[in-house]
Amino acid sequence: MGAAAGFLNGVGEVLRQASVALGGRTVTLYEASETGDLMPRASSSPHPGYHETKIDLDTTLRRWGHIIPPGSRWIAARVADEGPWVIAPLRSRPPEPPPDGRERRSPQRLTIELAGLCLGLIDRRGTAEPAGPPPAAADPLRDLLTLPSVIAHEANNPLAAARAGLQLAAETVGRLAGLDPTARHDLLVELGEVEEAVDRTIDFLRAVADRARGSRSGPERFDVVGAVRSAVALESMLLRGRGMRVELADDVEPVYLEGDRNLVYELVSNLVRNAADATTGKPDPITVGLERDPEAVRMVVRDRGAGIPEHLLERVFEQGFTTKTAGEGGTGLVVVRNIVAGFGGSVKLESVEGQGTTVVVQLPAPPQRGSAEPLPM
Repeated sequence: MGAAAGFLNGVGEVLRQASVALGGRTVTLYEASETGDLMPRASSSPHPGYHETKIDLDTTLRRWGHIIPPGSRWIAARVADEGPWVIAPLRSRPPEPPPDGRERRSPQRLTIELAGLCLGLIDRRGTAEPAGPPPAAADPLRDLLTLPSVIAHEANNPLAAARAGLQLAAETVGRLAGLDPTARHDLLVELGEVEEAVDRTIDFLRAVADRARGSRSGPERFDVVGAVRSAVALESMLLRGRGMRVELADDVEPVYLEGDRNLVYELVSNLVRNAADATTGKPDPITVGLERDPEAVRMVVRDRGAGIPEHLLERVFEQGFTTKTAGEGGTGLVVVRNIVAGFGGSVKLESVEGQGTTVVVQLPAPPQRGSAEPLPM
């Protein structure tokens, strides 16, 4: 695989997490052409709309005086349907701190710049190296985590300060004498929305850190219930922008499995996104349920969408098979089957055309430490 192809294969998770931090807005990676235009190369959305990825360079980078070298890469998102663009170049080092130490960047800009830093570190793996013994494989997320100054300056310090400032401003508005009650309410609502945006950015950083730790450690003992809850929370935020809801129904204590927790994230992501594609345009929520029996953990993902015709049910786990329009995918359930098989589990699908689909995943769970279950001899 060439360096360019390897780079593009590594960006999906960063773009998706940045989209979560921005409340589900589409985040896109661009590459500059020989004529200085920005061409979309990857996106957080599987099917982004034209206006979600088409940047008017005359009113953004060119107006701001930025040089756009051919081959340079940029990351961008539109923070509202008719709102401004937030754009940042890919870089492998953080920008210099503000001269007076006062942070003026918005939470949205911080999110895009941090995502650009992650992608810049990934891009660094594709650069030519001098002849000699091959160096250890670079892990960009590990690189990011091992730069304490990056995390401290780029995230924790300015965001914590911004959040504290917002809370102080809200308290001041709440006590301000002579302010019209309606105006007071509107101001408090707006301050609350900004604080939520800051919290989403902090959550984005935590998610990147969690995924990086998982990718470094490989197979480990992890809480599958907690992994499912986290994955559902992330997918819920993404689908909120499409006017869709995901509901988690569980009353299960932590259950520990041996394996790669990132595969559980991917498992849940595939199932929820398939359900979302089938449910588009309908008000019914997607439900994810967790159940526990003495020997397994069971996850049930249910939608009230289009359903699958009966004569196609036997083919849904075939490589390359899809009920979608050409070009819209078709590998999700194959991924699900392979992940479940890797855990030694089983997956079953039931569907009625016009009524919806239910997928049941069962993962074997060994006796838990400290439980009353007998351990094998």
